[in-house]
Parts: sequence; C-alpha cells; structure tokens
Amino acid sequence: MVLLTLLARVTDGLPLSASIDNSNEKEQNLQVYQNQAKQLFRKLSPNSPSRCTLESGPMLIHYQIEQGVCFLIICQSNFSKKLAFNYLAELAQSFLERYAAQIGQASRPYTFIEFETTIRKLMKSYTDSRSPKQLSKINNELADVQRIMVQNIEDVIQRGENLSVLDNKANNLSMMSRQYKKESHQLNINAQQWKYIAAGVGLVLLFLFLRYWVF
Repeated sequence: MVLLTLLARVTDGLPLSASIDNSNEKEQNLQVYQNQAKQLFRKLSPNSPSRCTLESGPMLIHYQIEQGVCFLIICQSNFSKKLAFNYLAELAQSFLERYAAQIGQASRPYTFIEFETTIRKLMKSYTDSRSPKQLSKINNELADVQRIMVQNIEDVIQRGENLSVLDNKANNLSMMSRQYKKESHQLNINAQQWKYIAAGVGLVLLFLFLRYWVF
C-alpha cells in the first residue's frame, strides 16, 4: 500500500504538497523515509531519470518527474510496481491540471497543501481492495513500466552520485547487452554456415572417393 506521497519542484527541491497514510498504527515511523525523500529531492536535476525505483530497507521509493515536478511515493515492498507508477501517473495528471501555471511561482514549502485532499482520495482508491483499481489489478495486466532503475537510496545519498550518472550507467549496460546479443547471434549464424560448408566438403570428398576408388 502507499504510505506516503510527496510532491516537490525539481529545480530546487521545494516541497509542494504531501500526504501520509496514518490508518496503520503498527507501521514503522515514516519520518526516516520522509527525510531520505527530501535528501533525494535536493539531488534531482532536469537530467535525472524521469522514472526510478529506490530501495530503503523494507520500503520502496518510486518517483516520476513530470513538467519539473517530482511525484514520489513510499510504499511497502510487496506493493505492485506497475500499480505504483499507475498511481503516480494519475497523481501527476490531477496535480498539473490544477497547478501547472503556478508551480514556478511557489516560494514557500507546501504551497499546494490543499491538494492533500485529492491525494488522500487517490491513495484510498489504490488501497481499498474493493476499489475498481484494485479489481483491475487482479483481473487485468497493467501496461509495462519501462526504464525503471532500482538502486539503494542509502548508496545514492551517501555517495552523492547524481541520478543522471546512474541513468547513463543503466543505458550503457543496456547497450552492451544488446551488442553482446547481436554478436552472439552473428557467431551462431557463422557457426551454422561453417557447419554446412564442412558437410558440403565432406560430401564432395566422399563422391570423389567413390568415383575414383570404388568405381
């Protein structure tokens, strides 16, 4: 389930709105994860990956960047990643439809705190097992989420490594994987060709042997 939702401006990490699910009293204190999210906001830049997943102990942090705003959630690790990004997409659409023109003018934290009401309703719709969204999760396969990096947030914060660098590493690994696959495919083709050539040469030699030594 989604436990915490945070919205922040990418250029300076200014928090714009937030909402916490307090329905589960046994849930761990979310202050630690909230602080990690705020540290992450300060490291984001326009070149950061538009979608990313970070691991933080038993929790997962998912974020999506749209029009200069980072929409971030903290949820339990067993919560569907596809559903999480579906939630973020719907959250972004709702927020930007109302406040897109005012984002750059915000000068104080949580300028759009009244948006919390909308966040709570959306969080509930993705938590209630009887809601249409949860039933859709059970009955239908949601669209695949592509280009999602999974990193440990502690490593990102402690190393101070820019997320755009991590994205470049992921892209390089992807390119190397495709190149390796392409080369392996070509090697398989070459091996098959040599196999046929060897078989052809063998048949020719057998024919010549039978022609001149047997007959």
